[in-house]
Parts: sequence; C-alpha cells; structure tokens
Amino acid sequence: MVPSAVDPLASPIWDFLRPQLFADAPIQFDPRLTVLMPGMAENQHVYPVAVDARGLGAIDQIKIWSDLSPAQVALTYTVSTGAPFVGTRIKLDQRTPVRGAARLKATGIWLIGGQWVSAAGGGCSKAPVSRVDGNWAKTIGEIRGQARREGDSIRLRLAYKHPMDTGFVDNIPAFYIETLTVRGPGGVVLAKLDTLQSVSEDPGFTLLVRAGAEVSVLHTEARDTNGNVYAARVPIAAKPRRPTTGLSSSCCQK
Repeated sequence: MVPSAVDPLASPIWDFLRPQLFADAPIQFDPRLTVLMPGMAENQHVYPVAVDARGLGAIDQIKIWSDLSPAQVALTYTVSTGAPFVGTRIKLDQRTPVRGAARLKATGIWLIGGQWVSAAGGGCSKAPVSRVDGNWAKTIGEIRGQARREGDSIRLRLAYKHPMDTGFVDNIPAFYIETLTVRGPGGVVLAKLDTLQSVSEDPGFTLLVRAGAEVSVLHTEARDTNGNVYAARVPIAAKPRRPTTGLSSSCCQK
C-alpha cells in the first residue's frame, strides 16, 4: 500500500475530526507508521496503544486518539530528544477507529495509521474503579517508574495512581493529569506529553528518550487539572530490572 489522503477506515466523522486535529496541515494515511494495539478491547477502560514512528525520518510530534469516543484525543507527544515512540492506555466507549499520527519535522506532513477496534460501551461514561471503592484519595499521586538504557536510548516507563475522571459521569467533574514533562541535567526538556481524560485510570506511559552516558537520573513532573504536581527522580539502570516503587518523589498542590 502507498500513502493516501483518503481515509482507509471510512470513519463516519473523519471529515469533522480532521480540521480539529490537524487544521490545514497536510496528511497522509501511511501503512509504514506502526500503531501497536489489539483488534479487540478486552477491557474498554484500559486499552493499550503505542505509536512507533522510528525509521520514518525526523518526527517532532505524535498524537493518539479514537474517532468515536466522546473525548477523542488521548495525548500529544512533543518529541524533544530520543526516538519517536510513545505508549499508553486509553478508554473506549464503543467500536471505533483508534489511530496514531506522527508529524514529519522537515515537511509538516502528518502520517496516520490505525484500525477499527471492537469494544463494549461505557469506557468513558462509567466511574473509575477507585471512585467506586472510595480509595482514590489515599493513593492519588503514587508513582512507579523504570528507566533503563536500550542502545542509544533510555526506555522510560511511568505509572501514576490517578482517577483520570472524564467529566461524563454524573456529579464527578473532569479531573485528570494534563501534562507530563521529562527533564535531564540542568532542567533540559527531553520529552513532553499533553494528556486528556480519555487516557485510562491510573495512567501508564512508555517513552524512549536520550541522555548522555554520564546521566544517571531522569526528573519527571506531572500536573493535573486541579494544579496538583507529581514529581519523581527515576534512576537509570544499565540493565533491565523490575519497576521501582517508592521513588524519590513529591506531590504538592499549587
């Protein structure tokens, strides 16, 4: 298959979504863009998606979204350093196209990939588990992380305890992590994520960033819509290891 401007998934709302997502920027549906995800959502509240744009040239931004969810966009990843790869988990409200897009830095063209995914309803319109059992306030802000060297990159995995409320459940307003920034020495930004409420409860993120061999720690900071800040220092391991709990972290309310 060759890149095309015609939606291969024939989404019923693509013509409505396109200007919201990309304004007047050029787009191509390109099978070379790898969007990793299962064809069926076993749990519509926690559906894994990853976009891998390595090998397509310099990429400066990546998006993940689902066409037919009430809050379509899950995240926008600004690639500062490292490989153009990002993974997370999202909510799905019904059968829908799930897609990723990567923008070529040299031309501004968005390359788009994805597929239809079968899912039961309610991923965005039911209260998260932590709201139902009432323990969200006890665990909110807990962070688990892992960083390890992988070739010339560092694979960073982060997971947060957070309800990620969509605002679509009666009497529960929208409340979610909206930014995640990864910094190296001197506060240099290595990666930045802008996230929205369609990311799953207790969100997890996987990134590939780059930092010199002398760097032993990454600094991460997430901020939610209530102004809470969740910061952590994630040590970089030379070899794979189990995710670390009890990171050097802090949570404060602004």
